[in-house]
Parts: sequence; structure tokens; C-alpha cells
Amino acid sequence: MIDEYIKQWITKADNDLKIVEHELKLPEEEIVKDAVCFHCQQAVEKYLKAFLIYHKKEFEKIHIIEELLLQCSKIDKDFSDIDVKNLTDFAIDVRYAEEFYIPDMAEVKFYYELTKRIRNLVFTKLGIETDA
Repeated sequence: MIDEYIKQWITKADNDLKIVEHELKLPEEEIVKDAVCFHCQQAVEKYLKAFLIYHKKEFEKIHIIEELLLQCSKIDKDFSDIDVKNLTDFAIDVRYAEEFYIPDMAEVKFYYELTKRIRNLVFTKLGIETDA
């Protein structure tokens, strides 16, 4: 049974994903690529934290996707070997001008597909029906 607190995490993650999907409907030259990747990072982070909360695992207030995946993989090996490339960087390393980075569309599409894959994995593990 999914409690209200976990539902809130999933709702917030789904909202990040909705922003991504809204942007991806725009003509390519109008897509704010770095913002899309930021919202992918945010969604993945929240989906993974929902999984950890469901399993009553405490976690620090971190934004490092690789660390969250490691914690999830200790519960379920299906979280092992997921390559998130540089997704974490979009929440942590690109906040200051000297570190700004604009991804290309291939990266944007990769991170979008990764986000959907992690969402589906978490939903499957929590017994939530997916719409995609």
C-alpha cells in the first residue's frame, strides 16, 4: 500500500516529468534544453527517494543520483547498472556561470528516456500501474 507521503513524492516527480514533456512538444529551437535536463534530474531524484521511503530507508538530503541508485540497488538489484551519465550535474554543477552547460538534443532525449525508465521501474517495484 502506498501511503500519502509517498504519493506526494511521486506527484512532485510526475510534475517535473510533465514539464519535460511540455517542453519536448515545442519546436526544437524553442526547447530550453538545460531546463529539461534539470527537471529530468529532479524527477529521477524524487522517484528514487519515493522507492527508498517505501522501503523505510532513511537518506541524507542529497541530490546525487548515483548515490540514490546505490541505496536503491541495496534493496533491489534491478537498480544496479543503470547508467545515468551526467544527470546529477544538472542539479548540482551547473548553477554558476562558469559551469553553465547546454546539452544537445541527443542528451535531452537520453535523459528523458532514462527518466521514464526509472519511473516505470519504481512504479513496477511499488505495484503502481503505469500509463506509459
